[in-house]
Amino acid sequence: MIRFDDRVAIVTGAGAGIGRAHALGLAERGARVIVNDFADPMPVVEEIRAAGGTAMPCGADVSDVAAVNRTMERAVAEWGRVDIVVNNAGILRDKSFAKMPLEDMRLVLDVHLIGSVNVTNAAWPIMREQGYGRVLFTSSSSGLYGNFGQANYGAAKAAMVGLMNVLAIEGERYGIRVNCLAPTATTQMTAELLSPEAAEVLDPATITPGVLWLVSDDAPSKMIMGAGGGCFTEIRITETPGITLPAGSLTPEEVAARAAAIRDPEGAAPFVNAFSQTNTFVERAIALRRAATSKTA
Repeated sequence: MIRFDDRVAIVTGAGAGIGRAHALGLAERGARVIVNDFADPMPVVEEIRAAGGTAMPCGADVSDVAAVNRTMERAVAEWGRVDIVVNNAGILRDKSFAKMPLEDMRLVLDVHLIGSVNVTNAAWPIMREQGYGRVLFTSSSSGLYGNFGQANYGAAKAAMVGLMNVLAIEGERYGIRVNCLAPTATTQMTAELLSPEAAEVLDPATITPGVLWLVSDDAPSKMIMGAGGGCFTEIRITETPGITLPAGSLTPEEVAARAAAIRDPEGAAPFVNAFSQTNTFVERAIALRRAATSKTA
């Protein structure tokens, strides 16, 4: 059974919606939870305490480095450790890119991306020192696949994947596992966009079981999980085998002519890290050059 006894977790944006569900789920299974919300974390803190759990309120703005650092210092002072970070805080400022003020781009990036960086950065040395940590970033289908009017939100949410990819590698030797969640649920931000039936099935609580696994002792690392309405998927970034062009054919016309082969998904696979792609290209290019040299020898 997945339990979090003696674990300390912080959930950002946990005053309502998806974050609230995550905080309640962690507390129900034994975690001591720092409930972060810039608006009012106390109702969720009181809800956890009323159910017999342990919780601490945090009203910090996640984009405020000093406030976030104070929260982590308080958690360590009172509970001795920080084991789990669930980065969930977010806002929307939807508008088409042509009409979007740059201030709205910066604000959304500050809350989603920089806020996630701030919270994770404050917990990172604690996790490294204790040799254990679980970090979850909240991405979105808007960042992974695109959505009209959400250039700021989509950019921030796509950045979560890049952050996860690097931190999963850097955290491995310290027992830190890092994953991403791409959820869809009925929240204050989405309620008006959904039909009544869709809103009913997309209860935020239907996502939390996946989150609890992603931050558990036996969690994977470097996984992007899609979740909503009781559905759970793995989203993968893969690269097709593509083609290798010889020097005499390195023209844009040849690339265009071979577009179908470049985009053929047959044999597509994920790479372990950035050098996996580099090494693959180097090996293929060298092999082609050697083959051409041997033919002319």
